[in-house]
Amino acid sequence: MSPSSLSTAGVLLITVPAVAFGGLSLLAHIMRDIPGYLDNPVRRGLWRAGHAHAGVLVLFALVALLYIDRADLSEGVKSLTRALIVAAPILMPLGFFLSVVRPSDTRPNKLIWLVALGGISLGAGTLSLGIGLV
Repeated sequence: MSPSSLSTAGVLLITVPAVAFGGLSLLAHIMRDIPGYLDNPVRRGLWRAGHAHAGVLVLFALVALLYIDRADLSEGVKSLTRALIVAAPILMPLGFFLSVVRPSDTRPNKLIWLVALGGISLGAGTLSLGIGLV
């Protein structure tokens, strides 16, 4: 594994406790019946989606790093692909969480666009990686 992929993997692994903390926070909102979570279906749905996407996309990015180093791509394209794939587990959950920060929010704010940006990043990165592997 290249030094770039190793350091990127290290950073991703450091984020796993943050994802776990997020899960504990959601559990606390449920167990303590904190206003603005259970009684707000939009916020509840987006926060659950944010937590789920964070966990799954961090794992996906870790696996993708193993393939990036084996892909038939230039070093610059490998770096771009690595950045695009790693951006998704950051951007998408941020969009879900920050779009309904206040307990009274019943509609996502403009930061929901981060979810789409993360999806585009993930799509572009995986397309690049797939082309490099074929």
